[in-house]
Amino acid sequence: MLPTAARVADRAGYSVRSVFERFPDLHSLQIAAADYAITQVVAMAASRDIGGGRLERIKSHVSTRARTSERWLPLWRALIANQGSSKELKARAQAMRERVLSLMEHIYAPELSALSDVARRHTLIALEAIVDVESWARMREYFGLSNEEAIAAWIQAIDRLLPPTPPA
Repeated sequence: MLPTAARVADRAGYSVRSVFERFPDLHSLQIAAADYAITQVVAMAASRDIGGGRLERIKSHVSTRARTSERWLPLWRALIANQGSSKELKARAQAMRERVLSLMEHIYAPELSALSDVARRHTLIALEAIVDVESWARMREYFGLSNEEAIAAWIQAIDRLLPPTPPA
């Protein structure tokens, strides 16, 4: 549900008038909030330890993704719930998914290199579904996994899904 202008202004510590002096409407405010959140998440999700061995790369990817999912979940849900007919918000959600795919393609390049183009794309799509923000929420909220248990589940799933790492 979209918050009212009064609630947004109150939460920000401004008057409604101040909010509308900066944004012509709530849709513009939503887009600005999404852009700000995306910038923050991209900075948090910077690649780390992607030059190591398979398990090091998986652990690094998963720990970073878990941290960003924990923080990003409420904003992601708001973006998805409020995108409605907004081409701008839909494009931002799609861009975030494409960014995740691109990052995983880079991190898991050695394992994916042995696959055909179609198999590589299917594997990346399955990996994205595994590490989706809502996947994190299901593990934490619905199944009651601790942060460590959810991370272990993702590590295990990714390791099983990836093809063997080719010899160096």
